[in-house]
Amino acid sequence: MAITYFDKDKYQRKPEWLKVKLPQGEDYKDIRDNLHSKGLSTVCEEAKCPNISECWSARTATVMILGDTCTRACKFCNVKTGNPKGFVNHEEIENTSKMVGLMSLRYIVITSVDRDDLPDQGAGHFAAVIDRVHLDHPETKVEVLIPDFSVDSERMHTLAKSNPYVIAQNIETVRRLTHPVRDPRAGYDKTIECLKFYKTHYPHIQTKTSLMMGLGETWQEIQETLEDLRAVGVDIVTFGQYLQPSKRHLNVEKFYTPEEFDELKRMSLKMGFKFVASGPLVRSSYKAGDFLDYVEAKV
Repeated sequence: MAITYFDKDKYQRKPEWLKVKLPQGEDYKDIRDNLHSKGLSTVCEEAKCPNISECWSARTATVMILGDTCTRACKFCNVKTGNPKGFVNHEEIENTSKMVGLMSLRYIVITSVDRDDLPDQGAGHFAAVIDRVHLDHPETKVEVLIPDFSVDSERMHTLAKSNPYVIAQNIETVRRLTHPVRDPRAGYDKTIECLKFYKTHYPHIQTKTSLMMGLGETWQEIQETLEDLRAVGVDIVTFGQYLQPSKRHLNVEKFYTPEEFDELKRMSLKMGFKFVASGPLVRSSYKAGDFLDYVEAKV
């Protein structure tokens, strides 16, 4: 399939399909006000996600734990980077469970910054949050979007033994573009090895990853990446448009059309992925609970 690149000097003139309405609806407003009154917040709000109303109405949301300062500095990401010096807010365990109750969530995605400053890189805290949600809300499915934990088996076992429904670790881009797109401590093969570990040792847990489109990848490279992911049993893949957060971040090399995203979905399903979300505004946690609907429909 041909991929047509656009004039980079004009990239800020986003195509029509990237324009979205402001969050709206009674569900959205009620949930937002309830969370704010309790001093709680979601990644959905903080990242100004364009899909927030849609996801919240479906009783799906994303929460970020382990603070707001990442020890890594990927060139696509606008999260603050630095050294948290080992600080962990243990109130996140209770607050995450409270959020599930306040929002009546049927599906929650728990993610985090990278925490290379911690001895277990945050695996134990992740497990504690998951365990608390399972205890207080046994009907709620938990998806985790995790760091690679430096592919340390002890840390990865700690996370997986808490038995999340889905474990996601994002490959982000194709092999050739991994650096400088991702921090030097991250890596294409690290992510592949991480996803392989979970599927090998915990085959009942679904594995998931995401790719950003528009960084200069070729169609052939995308296909090769998908082949690598299927080779280690990855179940779910999502595709979304990369958007430059600021001038200091990587340039957008191309805006993919909705038709191209449809083709990515068709190609991925043909290769054997169980579930694919693909579209200009899709993010790794976009309508994550739709996979649950898919599974229930299969039963």
